[in-house]
This record gives sequence, structure tokens and C-alpha cells, in this order.
Amino acid sequence: MNSICATLVDIYRREQYPVEMIWEHQRIVSIQRIKTADRLPYLLPGFCDAHVHIESSMLLPQAFAAEVVKHGTIATISDPHEIANVCGIDGVYYMLKNAAFVPVYICFGAPSCVPATAFETAGANLDAEAVRELLNRKDIYYLSEMMNYPGVLCGDDEVLKKITYARELHKPVDGHAPGLTGSDAIRYIQAGIQTDHECVSYEEALFKIQHGMQILIREGSSAKNFEALYPLIDQFPENVMLCTDDCHPDDLVKGHINTIVKRALNKGCDLYHVLRAASINPKHHYQLDYGLLREGDYADFILTRDLNRMQIDATFIKGDCISRANKTSITISKPEPINQFNIDKTDVKDFAIKHKGTPFKIILALDGQLITEMESQSMQADEQGNVMCDIQSDLLKICVVNRYHKQPPAIGFIKNTGLLKGAFASSVAHDSHNIVCVGTNDLDICNAVNAVIAHSGGLSTAMGGHIQILPLPVAGLMSLEDAETVAVEYEKLDRTVKQYGCRLQSPFMTLSFMALLVIPKLKLSD
Repeated sequence: MNSICATLVDIYRREQYPVEMIWEHQRIVSIQRIKTADRLPYLLPGFCDAHVHIESSMLLPQAFAAEVVKHGTIATISDPHEIANVCGIDGVYYMLKNAAFVPVYICFGAPSCVPATAFETAGANLDAEAVRELLNRKDIYYLSEMMNYPGVLCGDDEVLKKITYARELHKPVDGHAPGLTGSDAIRYIQAGIQTDHECVSYEEALFKIQHGMQILIREGSSAKNFEALYPLIDQFPENVMLCTDDCHPDDLVKGHINTIVKRALNKGCDLYHVLRAASINPKHHYQLDYGLLREGDYADFILTRDLNRMQIDATFIKGDCISRANKTSITISKPEPINQFNIDKTDVKDFAIKHKGTPFKIILALDGQLITEMESQSMQADEQGNVMCDIQSDLLKICVVNRYHKQPPAIGFIKNTGLLKGAFASSVAHDSHNIVCVGTNDLDICNAVNAVIAHSGGLSTAMGGHIQILPLPVAGLMSLEDAETVAVEYEKLDRTVKQYGCRLQSPFMTLSFMALLVIPKLKLSD
């Protein structure tokens, strides 16, 4: 038998008291109140990220788990649609196999929208029967975010089949409907959609809760909706969860769900309501098996000395100490990568675009948001009639290069990056993960894109012949290295782009969403 004395933060009774907790064979045998004058650590249930794409951390599941346990995360609701868009069902199996070797409850869903739309080139297509194959597995817990809400509203047969298969198996159906309210939102919910993590305003989230949805309050590396939505935690404590959605490695090494918990407490949210959102609600909604500090539960728990700082001292899963003092027992392997990259290098002439004499639609990037605005603007041409970037007006080229087969790049214009020189590119480009690049001139754009192609995926910068690259050999999305190694290399690239003038808080994360066609208002596809 094993035991610990600590101050239990009892979410169910809404009180704190010293206990001795005893566990044996992975499960809690007893929790008994004790009398003590000692200052004991606080005993809490572990946290769950209620919606995350592990691929966005640029880490394989093992490396991701090894990092998040340090911050008290014992479970994740993970949508593998990033790798599925590149490698299809084999990509999902690759993630399942890698995750099987860690104690963290990594709970994958069946991707519902591969490809996300018919208006871009992806590496695979998961039809309703492929989704059914996944949903029939015990290690697939839910139908991942139904981004094709027009398909739901229009009664698309394939879309409705996927929802029906999930409901027949009594598995939850996740939603994705940014800005959708009114009668269309009600119809979307009535089709069987149960959650949304895309609400950007309090009013939108309130409407969806009132019509039966669970709302996931998202605070990721790019999309940050906590400030708008945190009042819901106290107003609807049984209807909210916490998630990161997309979290880059430099942010992940600093904290995870614990940082959202800390922010909510600093805002004055009720402790027990916050902990419910971070642990109890996702367990019940997704029918998970992790423990919540009750007799008979798995001995899953975390320890902290300070509820306000929420720095995690130790994380236990099934009775084993998986992390203590920011060190973890999880080891990571380096499996053979899976990938799809079928193009040769580009030529600088590929990125020229002739001026047709009409105004261009401009993508207006919004820092900290997935959504964009748009405007029309006239552009200048050079002596050859090619459209020029206007650095002083912050009007730069954005390009999407098909990675699956050779075709001319798609070229548009973007504003609000602040870039003054050079270019930066990425093969992480939601959701089809073609190469996306923003730059001030064609040569640097070409060099940045070719660096990504040469490494079959990665993040790059280029300026005047100086090129940096973070290789991502697994599907062009993930590294084989650990979180700290990837974070260091990522931070170098991030600093470089900002030295080139970029004002975005998370340049590469924002760049990765500029080809995401399921998010309004204006994006660019291949």
C-alpha cells in the first residue's frame, strides 16, 4: 500500500481539509480526515485539456505527454485531424501507437472533416466508412470537431452519416462553428453537435449554452478567448471546460491547463468551479476513466503548495509518480517518420503575379485570433507589370504551395504582420498542411519555401541568403525531439521573425491559420 498526507481540495463538498489517502493496485482504498498542525501540500484531481491538436505542439504524443504532466495535465481530448489530413487513417494509427506507451490518458477522436473543405488539396480523404472504422475502436472516444457546419445545415449525406455513427455508438460529437448563432446554430446543435471551442464572444457562447451546448474556453498560442469567456465559469459551472486547441512548444514548456486555472483564479472565479471545468466536466462528458479523488477511483492526482500560483509539484497517474519537481519519468522514442511530400524546389519566377488593374482583396490578420478581416486595396506594379509588396503600408505577399503535387503557387496579399524584411514559411498550415509563406520579396519567399521542401517539412526563415529551419519530419508537422529541444529551436525562429519586424505575438501560429478556410472572413487556399 501507498499513502500520502495532504490537504484535499474537495470539489464535491466544496471544502478543504487534511487527509491521509491510501492506494493499492492503482486505485484509492481510503481517504480519511486527519488532525495535523503541519502545513501540507494541496491535493487536487489532475487536469484535462478538453480539446487539443497534439500535432500543433510539433511534438509526438510521447514527448507531448512528457511535458504536460509537469504542469498537472493527466488527460487530453485529442483530435488527430492534422496528421490525418496529411497521411489519412494511417496517420491516426501512427498517433495511437505512439501514445500507447505513455501513462497519460491521451484520448483520441475520429477526425470528422478530412479534408476540411473541398476547396483545397489535402493528402487524404476520410469518408463516413473510414470514420465508422475509427469510431468502432475502443481507443477512439468521440467524433472530432465537425467543422463542416454548412454541410450539417444543408443535410450533406456524408456529414450526417458520420454524426449518426457516433450517436449510435453513444460517443460524443464535437463542434466547430465560429460566429454561428440564431436559428442556424439551433439546427446545428439539434443535429447532435454537443460542444464548441470556437466562441469568440460572450454573447455567442451564452446563446450556445442556453441551447444545450458545452462551451470549451480556449486559450492557446494563437487563439485566445479566455478574456471574453471566463465569466461563464461561475455562471455555468457544469457547462464549461478548458482547452488549448493549439499550443506551440515554447508556450508548452511554461505551462498548460494549470496556467488557465491560475488566470481564472486571479480573475476571482470560484476555486471549485474552475477545478470542475478543468477536471470533472471533461471526464463525464467524454466518458473517461481517470480518477477524481474518490475511493475506488484510479489514484490520479496532483500536488501543489500554492493554489494561487498553481505550480505543480508532483503528478501521479494510477498511483505512480510520473512527474516531480519539473522532472518526468516518461521516456520518448524516435519512431520512423510518416510523411507525404511530393514536390521539388520552387523557382523565384513562380512567385511573380501580374497586375490586372483591379483592386486586390487583402487578408487582415488579427493578433491572437483565428478569424481575419478583409479589405480591397489597389497595389503598385513594377516595370515588368508584376505586383509589388508595399512594405511601408504593411502589404505583403502570402503564398500557399501545394505539397502533394506540383502546381503553381497561390498568391495573395496580407496586412498587419509588420514584417519589414525577409520571409517566413511553414508546412504547418491548417488543415491541409500545404506550405504557407509570408514575405517582403520573391527571392526570400522562394528561399523560405525551398528550405521547407528540402527537409520534407518544417518552419523556416529567409533573408538575403541567410536561412534558418526547424525540421518537422513527421508529416511535416512534428519533430522527433523532446519539448525543450524543439522549444529552443522554435524560439530562435520566433526571435528572428520578430527581428525582421513582425509584430504578431505568435507569428508562426498565426501564419498556420491563414490557409484555414473554415474560419472567416478571408483565407488563401492552394
